[in-house]
Amino acid sequence: MVVRTSSTRDQIRVVSAKKGLKATVAEIYSRRELLVFMVKKELSTKYRNSTMGFAWSMLNPAFMLAVWYFVFSYVMRNGIPDFVVYLMGGLVAWNFFAVSLQSASSAVIENAGLVNKVSFPREILALAKVGQAMVFFVLQLIVLALTMLIIQFTPNFSQLYLLVPAMIDMIVFTSALCILASALNVFYRDIQHFLEVLLFGWFFGAPIVYSFTGNLVSGLSRYHVLIFYLSDPMAVIVMTFDRVLYGKANVINNGTVVHVLPNYSTDWFLAVLGAVFLGSMLLLLIALKVFSKLEVNFAEEL
Repeated sequence: MVVRTSSTRDQIRVVSAKKGLKATVAEIYSRRELLVFMVKKELSTKYRNSTMGFAWSMLNPAFMLAVWYFVFSYVMRNGIPDFVVYLMGGLVAWNFFAVSLQSASSAVIENAGLVNKVSFPREILALAKVGQAMVFFVLQLIVLALTMLIIQFTPNFSQLYLLVPAMIDMIVFTSALCILASALNVFYRDIQHFLEVLLFGWFFGAPIVYSFTGNLVSGLSRYHVLIFYLSDPMAVIVMTFDRVLYGKANVINNGTVVHVLPNYSTDWFLAVLGAVFLGSMLLLLIALKVFSKLEVNFAEEL
């Protein structure tokens, strides 16, 4: 048994070493049915023996939304009308990103037995976590839609098409970081703990619980804040979601103008999203290359 296991590991290492970037992408695509199967497996495992099952995926964001709404509408007033919609618009995108990255960082380690015994594109392990988060993302969108229906809030339907490039950017950027983190965490186990700290700070770097100019400090202008946001792909994605779902760039609160979002045209948003897409694709290619090089030694570390 030991000899056969060692032989299998050696064969897997040889195959991994010979894979190029193009071959890796082709192999992942050819094994897309395996990816779907693993997403289903992740979902069934998460709610195994649970009475309410997928209902928790809707109750959790609904409860979290209620808490955030109470805190920032009544305890720490931020002056944004219909704040519940603004908040949820950014949270659905952020939750997808954060949940994917945190769970994907340990995806390879959790499946050590499978990695050492079966030859398949290991990147699928991280992508399965992204797929699982996408299911939760859709359920949270349903919660948001029900909330908007209850409070009779109408989104900006004329700009609804902006959600398509925003979602594509969100998926590509998230997938790139997930693949990279899942590989690095095999060798540096502190990665998953570092991500928890990083995501906490990163969350407050995007305009989710405050307005576009809500984090202005002395000496900074809206121009400086905009440059800061444009350097963060998730901030751009969050602002686009809010531009469509919340639909208001500026609002009046007690006679004061609140700059909730950048007051630019849809062409500007499309251009920025295009830049994020190019950067995310480059990051994805780098992540796949790094993963391909590191996976040769996975067996020795797991």
